[in-house]
Amino acid sequence: MYSDIKGKIAIVTGAADGIGSGIVTQLLESGATVILNDINEGSIKKYIQNLSETNASNCLPFAGNIGDLSIIKGLIEFAIQKFGKIDLLIANAGFTLFKNFFDISNLDFDKIININIKSTFFLVQNVSKLMREKNIFGKIVIMSSNVGTTPYPDLALYSMTKAALQMMVKSLVLDLAPLEIQINGIAPGATLTSRTQNEGDDYLKVWNTLIPRGKVATIEDISNTCLFLLSEHSNHITGQTIVVDGGWSSIGKYPIDLKKEA
Repeated sequence: MYSDIKGKIAIVTGAADGIGSGIVTQLLESGATVILNDINEGSIKKYIQNLSETNASNCLPFAGNIGDLSIIKGLIEFAIQKFGKIDLLIANAGFTLFKNFFDISNLDFDKIININIKSTFFLVQNVSKLMREKNIFGKIVIMSSNVGTTPYPDLALYSMTKAALQMMVKSLVLDLAPLEIQINGIAPGATLTSRTQNEGDDYLKVWNTLIPRGKVATIEDISNTCLFLLSEHSNHITGQTIVVDGGWSSIGKYPIDLKKEA
């Protein structure tokens, strides 16, 4: 845990399950106060119910679809009303779409662009404005993906958005670094979550074979990276996206390759 995170006010989106919830847990254990945003109000309540009494008192729910700009406005106003500031932002919410390139519709395109790019951009913009106004040397982490670096079958549209987020991180250094606001990204690879477990019984077997390190990432592998970027130990790192995928993007093998080799 990082002692310098104690007392900081953090917003985490897409935070009631999976990687997002792992980040929230580590922030709480480090002494931060967290505003937890997720589209699923029931999942938020379930997550908070499972926290210790101390951590639960430092975790405030704010349900809503972050793809709606009015929700972004409300989330930031909620933080100002409660604490008057935001120190840390983790823009984790996103939407994954597995679909053949030739079958992607205009509706698909608008939905994934809106959630993955537009909402992230305006969330970061509005939080950065508050940090600038309050003279806060804040830290921002955007969740990308290793498929934003290495293409993957049936993820063309999703991969485009995740690559765009990596460029967003690079570009915003020009605006944020002079304000002492750090912005970085994380690009997770195959990670064991409740969602990925439902992708099939052979998920672990396949990806443990494909990943050079020989194992799928845990939620803690990703949240550990995030906490480092939010801590003072990363003070000279900005504009970077750290790939956390056990080496997969260096090799680029796909599940279909295993069938060819069989």
